[in-house]
Amino acid sequence: MTTEIRVPTLGESVTEATIAKWMKKEGDAVAVDEPLVELETDKVSVEVPAPAAGVLASISAQEGDTVEVDALLGAIEAGGAPAAKKETKAAAPKKAEPSQDGEEIEVKVPASGESVTEADIGEWFKKPGDAVEIDEPLVSLETDKAAMDVPAPASGVLKEVRAKEGDTVEVGTVIAIIVEGAGAAKPNGAAANGVNDPSPREVAASGESVMEGARERTSAELSPAPRRVVAERGLDPSAIEGTGKDGRVTKGDALRAEAKPAQAKAPSAPRDLGPREERVKMSRLRQTIARRLKEAQDTAAMLTTFNDVDMTAVMELRSQYKDLFDKKHGIKLGFMSFFVKACVHALKEVPDVNAEIDGTDIIYKNHYDIGVAVGTDKGLVVPIIRDADLKSMAEIELEIAEYGR
Repeated sequence: MTTEIRVPTLGESVTEATIAKWMKKEGDAVAVDEPLVELETDKVSVEVPAPAAGVLASISAQEGDTVEVDALLGAIEAGGAPAAKKETKAAAPKKAEPSQDGEEIEVKVPASGESVTEADIGEWFKKPGDAVEIDEPLVSLETDKAAMDVPAPASGVLKEVRAKEGDTVEVGTVIAIIVEGAGAAKPNGAAANGVNDPSPREVAASGESVMEGARERTSAELSPAPRRVVAERGLDPSAIEGTGKDGRVTKGDALRAEAKPAQAKAPSAPRDLGPREERVKMSRLRQTIARRLKEAQDTAAMLTTFNDVDMTAVMELRSQYKDLFDKKHGIKLGFMSFFVKACVHALKEVPDVNAEIDGTDIIYKNHYDIGVAVGTDKGLVVPIIRDADLKSMAEIELEIAEYGR
């Protein structure tokens, strides 16, 4: 059997890597989880382990080549390296014992970079007893430099999970055991008739998503970056159109998808907004990003970017309705109400901008308070237009005029 070696997920915004060094050459025997090749990105260096034992049959990407995530690196021909595999198993802290269904394969925390020695368990995509396929994502790991999925080193059944979500584990730690070949053809306890997909009743009970004739995309099938966006904003993963390689959903695809339901609709009153603030714990990677950005802000000169906006349509609209607006509401139609409404719309489209960091948490705000600079006889002040999304343009103009008096 031939097993493909592919470029793993390397981080939220990392889409490609450079082949730094092959540790094996074609024809060499390899053991499962043995480092095969070192990849370098602009953020991290990572070693790609062998997904199976055997002989390195081919190398598809040479040292110095730039490859995309999921690109083919080479192939392993099974059955050619029993001695190497046995030696590796003997050196492990706990020798894998064969079971009545097949050999037990250890799933270990892979190396994630030169200075990375530990990682946090993010989310298990499988539970003990579930069938798994080789290279299928089992669990997501988060370090202070990257988020990555750990693939299954073999097909079989997940026998045991040794680390819970949220646990901190060191590189090389055994976090799960797979019984190779056991029930691989019938995942999740499918019936003997070979039908693998669950019934609609089973789907309703388990919370998975299916459609007639084909299974829809679930959150577990996404890479860490888009999966986090889907979870934070309450999106339906099956409704997101993927533009990545082989139709995969990228972080950009998730960000362009429809906003969270509570934010997508325009509520008529504050009570319809639900919780005004939502606290979400940051991943270790996001905490590091926030800390580094704050350090840069404290030590480096900050620059301001100016952008030109075509206001022709707004000026024409204002000229057309300003007299009628003044007559109806008793206030002139200025430009600030347009700007305030545009800001509210932008914040609904990109909720991260309307959030703040508190320790290790991100606080998302479901209300929209806009500061407006107003010139008064005492100088320039910046009063806050509270709940600007619930106010009409006339109410905004009246409030701004009141602050300016």
